[in-house]
Amino acid sequence: MENIFTLSASMMCADFGNIEKEVRELEKAGIDAFHIDIMDGRYVNNFAMSLYDMNCIAQLTNRPLEVHLMIEHPRNNIDLFLKGLRRGDTVYIHPEAEYHPSTTLQKIIDAGLHPGIAINPGTSVETVKEMLRLADHVLVMAVNPGNASQMFLPYVGEKVDQLISLKEKMGFKLFWDGACSAERIKTYYPKGIDGFVLGTTLLFGKEVAYSEIISAIRKLNFDYY
Repeated sequence: MENIFTLSASMMCADFGNIEKEVRELEKAGIDAFHIDIMDGRYVNNFAMSLYDMNCIAQLTNRPLEVHLMIEHPRNNIDLFLKGLRRGDTVYIHPEAEYHPSTTLQKIIDAGLHPGIAINPGTSVETVKEMLRLADHVLVMAVNPGNASQMFLPYVGEKVDQLISLKEKMGFKLFWDGACSAERIKTYYPKGIDGFVLGTTLLFGKEVAYSEIISAIRKLNFDYY
């Protein structure tokens, strides 16, 4: 029996020389959504995907997009991203990156998209608690944002437990991003995580077909790892 959680592909880890092939293979394998990390080299010390990458993937698939804006002052350019997205897509912002994050979240809501907040390992739940009422989706970062293939930060576990205790009252769904291993899924899905963003830890760069990996994750059967 398969478990009920969503799986998103972290497309910054994909092969950009064959991006259409990657999207098609991930769709065929049963991925639920495509996670697009956009970095400006200022909020995080890295440059990653761009508005044009987002638009390209949007044209290749009808599956939901999750646009994770790791940029300073996202409100300044939010309309550029919103017009390329569709109902059912999600836009995550980092509250620390914006003077008035609730205003930016409202713009996402007004565009008919799912408003999301991403919570860094060093950000306490108390500092974002009021914004949880505005968010449909909350992305808890298990690593510091900006790079793939980072180590899990164990102290994030307590924060995840706090957010799980609030999700029903506040009305949001909770998603895991970073160092998403088999053990993390086995531990935190039963506790109440609604979905996981898959990167190099489980999905990309393996000598195993995407379909085989995703099937194993859905069944929580990781015997070959």
